[in-house]
Amino acid sequence: MSSSSFSTKPQWIYDVFINFRGGDTRRNFVSHLYYALSNAGVNTFFDEENLLKGMQLEELSRAIEGSQIAIVVFSETYTESSWCLSELEKIVECHETYGQTIVPIFYDVDPSVVRHPTGHFGDALEAAAQKKYSAKDREYGFSRWKIALAKAANFSGWDVKNHRNKAKLVKKIVEDILTKLDYALLSITEFPIGLEPRVQEVIGVIENQSTKVCIIGIWGMGGSGKTTIAKAIYNQIHRRFMDKSFIENIREVCETDGRGHVHLQEQLLSDVLKTKEKVRSIGMGTTMIDKRLSGKRTFIVLDDVNEFGQLKNLCGNRKWFGQGSVIIITTRDRRLLDQLKVDYVYDVDKMDENESLELFSWHAFNEAKPKEDFNELARNVVAYCGGLPLALEVLGSYLNERRKKDWESVLSKLERIPNDQVQEKLRISFDGLSDHMEKDIFLDICCFFIGKDRAYITEILKGCGLHADIGITVLIDRSLLKVEKNNKLGMHQLLRDMGREIICESSRKEPGKRSRLWFHEDVLDVLTNNTGTVAIEGLALKLHFAGRDCFNAYAFEEMKRLRLLQLDHVQLTGDYGYLSKQLRWISWQGFPSKYIPNNFYLEGVIAMDLKHSNLRLFWKEPQVLKWLKILNLSHSKYLTETPNFSKLPNLEKLILKDCPRLCKVHKSIGDLCNLHLINLKDCKTLGNLPRGVYKLKSVKTLILSGCSKIDKLEEDIVQMESLTTLIAENTALKQVPFSIVNSKSIGYISLCGYEGFARNVFPSIIRSWMSPTLNPLSYISPFCSTSSYLVSLDMQSYNSGDLGPMLRSLSNLRSILVRCDTDSQISKQGLTTSESSDVFLPSDNDPYWFAHMGEGHSVFFTVPEDCRMKGMTLCVVYLSTPESKAIEYLISVLMVNYTRCTIQIFKRDTVISFNDVDWHDIISHSGPGDKVEIYVIFGHGLVVKKTAVYLMCDESIDKGMDPSPEPKIEPKKNAFVKFIKKIVSSKNEEQ
Repeated sequence: MSSSSFSTKPQWIYDVFINFRGGDTRRNFVSHLYYALSNAGVNTFFDEENLLKGMQLEELSRAIEGSQIAIVVFSETYTESSWCLSELEKIVECHETYGQTIVPIFYDVDPSVVRHPTGHFGDALEAAAQKKYSAKDREYGFSRWKIALAKAANFSGWDVKNHRNKAKLVKKIVEDILTKLDYALLSITEFPIGLEPRVQEVIGVIENQSTKVCIIGIWGMGGSGKTTIAKAIYNQIHRRFMDKSFIENIREVCETDGRGHVHLQEQLLSDVLKTKEKVRSIGMGTTMIDKRLSGKRTFIVLDDVNEFGQLKNLCGNRKWFGQGSVIIITTRDRRLLDQLKVDYVYDVDKMDENESLELFSWHAFNEAKPKEDFNELARNVVAYCGGLPLALEVLGSYLNERRKKDWESVLSKLERIPNDQVQEKLRISFDGLSDHMEKDIFLDICCFFIGKDRAYITEILKGCGLHADIGITVLIDRSLLKVEKNNKLGMHQLLRDMGREIICESSRKEPGKRSRLWFHEDVLDVLTNNTGTVAIEGLALKLHFAGRDCFNAYAFEEMKRLRLLQLDHVQLTGDYGYLSKQLRWISWQGFPSKYIPNNFYLEGVIAMDLKHSNLRLFWKEPQVLKWLKILNLSHSKYLTETPNFSKLPNLEKLILKDCPRLCKVHKSIGDLCNLHLINLKDCKTLGNLPRGVYKLKSVKTLILSGCSKIDKLEEDIVQMESLTTLIAENTALKQVPFSIVNSKSIGYISLCGYEGFARNVFPSIIRSWMSPTLNPLSYISPFCSTSSYLVSLDMQSYNSGDLGPMLRSLSNLRSILVRCDTDSQISKQGLTTSESSDVFLPSDNDPYWFAHMGEGHSVFFTVPEDCRMKGMTLCVVYLSTPESKAIEYLISVLMVNYTRCTIQIFKRDTVISFNDVDWHDIISHSGPGDKVEIYVIFGHGLVVKKTAVYLMCDESIDKGMDPSPEPKIEPKKNAFVKFIKKIVSSKNEEQ
């Protein structure tokens, strides 16, 4: 029957349905066949996976109808199963109705016996018919089964007895099935090592986005396996879609074909619509995609995209596709994915060491592990490849069956002369950079800055006139750079070698004519023979020990454009005036001189790294280094004092770690308004910092750990309003500055045994101040200025007569604290106050009407959601001796807001002189829902029994509060006095 006579095909659910007699074949042949098909990406129905879970015959019928190919495994006892025969009858029917393909396999039974059942095969068929059908239907049923057997056996298939190696037979059957399916599986790598988990990660994302148009980006550097992953995903899930398209090599098509965009649109439309489509223009193509694909559930893969226009013309609007559609894009440029607003970006990771070694071994040795005598060489090559699949495959194939000395030769020259095949692939990303500045940034980093801090590199290259902020971002997005731990910039070793090879190409035989020099032998040659030229912009020579090589500064005379200079442990004699005036970065570990020579021109330098130098003084005659931002003199064991910072007005980072003889920081440091890092770790001779340091409002990080002679941090530290990190362990400090907890910026602290985030550490610091044995006011400067109008009166001094005359004589009185033991004393006082005065008379108060009460010296409460505070009343119930005056023993009140992570500290003088500004400050730092704790800190002589707080809310809101506190005032008049007397009485009994 011709295909044109077939009914409309159903939507395939399975690629293959396997019909077999389980007792004969399930445990060996069929199981191997099933797993081989599955591993090839063929969606196979197998009764061990489905039937044994209770599937009914009608469900089996639907599975058969939904399978594109039926494999029928005939065995000796096949006809004993009426179930198998009924399935076979349905399979033949579906072939004749829908055109499904039938592939017979004859397992220990001759094909002729199946076509014309005889012997046990025929007898079993008759027995099955007798058992299955009634007498009147038996002949009809037997006849149908016999016809189905004959038809199925007449298809081209496989006779197992003709194949001695069953494993090879299974492989051939799988290959045959793949060719018979109505799609072509995409060819992927021969050795898919580590591929499956990467594929499943992306498929998992797709399945979670099944109700929308899902767009996924696969992003990574050249040769990392992006296309392989995309093809493997396509092979596994494209059967779920009736309409699909995989478009390869989009970058190449657009670069080599003037009508590339139009041809890509034609391919997409033709693949999905299964017709030959013609597109005359890009605009027409986008309109056709919109109109013709709208509503269709499609699966599209766009491989190797390098311009946003390609995406715009092929999938520019999600509305062009039906719900449940999936679009996968592979690219080296992250920006394109961000611009399209994809749902998920899969960042292709490099292969790990074990995966790399296995993949390399398959290509180099034709097995999963290296040969024993090549093991070390193989691991060295794998390390060089850095987990890049392309490099592992290319180099593995190149070294296959080569001798040991060939391996050693290849390894010795790889870094100098990288493999052409690998470099050609990697260079595509570099050549695709449209801006020469981006190329310069890449070449500078690959020669001098791999592994260094991103911000550090950015500052230096900006000083070179390069747009480093945007340029570095572009390189990261293009997979030419990566950001590693602690914001360091990293680069794949093969990309590094590619960049360096580009530089070498400019002058293969004369290194002095290249733009950048980094290779040890090349630099030695140029400096020894004075062959440097104006072409050189960067030079790095890293020696391990000082004194071995000595050069004359004259060798730098022609290097007029030298911007970047690294000389580690290099001895340089002669006139430093020969060094370039264009220098922006100097990294000179082991700088040999006792001070910087006067003729060493540094006025354009951005960063100076002179670690392990022999400097005694920074300079004798200061230069104005207007552009210097980073100064690192760490481990300079002879340095005694810092430079005069007035000559370094824009310094941002000062790093002086482990300078054991440094005893003085110049006072001009207080004038550095841009300074944000001070690192003085392990400067063991250094005394206390100049007071000007505490005025630096820009400093974010202050590190003093190991400065064993620093015994004091000034209370002025609270003025360092940008300070986020303070590290001062292993110093002579014995006490945390009282003002530190009032800092609004500090995030991390480590000093005096306290370490961690401020929000976690500050409560512990505060509790340390609660001890009656510790009075921080005895050794710190006033936390805030004391009011010159403050007057504090003790009621016991005026227990006869009233206070009226006294109060009238104090015209500047702002507050008064009256200490009363009995209500009779209060009644004697004819107290009147001016409008601005506050009088606290607790004796008429009942402690039970306070909103919140705590045992001891603190009270915790949550501000009600419906309370807009306008004030609060704080009450402390304490025990004391008659001669003790509470006001004299009060140290401070601390208010900790755990919700807002703020701490307010009010010293005694402030507490007893609260004015409207003070109250506004309290209220502004607390709001509805905030969790707050108030500590009242007294010295010796007082025992705090209870602390209570009553919140006063805005009148309009207060009325709605339930219960309202006001009605609670009347029931127990004078109860507070009775409460106090009870406590005093119990104290007297204790005595």
